[in-house]
Amino acid sequence: MKALKRILGLVWLALAAAAAYFCIIEFGLPKFSTGKQDDLVFGIIILFVLTPLIVLGLGTFGLYALKGEYDDV
Repeated sequence: MKALKRILGLVWLALAAAAAYFCIIEFGLPKFSTGKQDDLVFGIIILFVLTPLIVLGLGTFGLYALKGEYDDV
């Protein structure tokens, strides 16, 4: 079970990297080039609020799982 938790830690870190890519490249930055105010506000929210929350949450959980912090649970 400990090995499975560590492997899933790698999965969470990969999900964090994928979320960072999609939030920045696919969702956030294209909204700045449209020129509409609604898209600009949405792009700012995606880049500066949601992306750090998602990536740091997934990354922290994955790092702790990889280090074995959840082995006792």
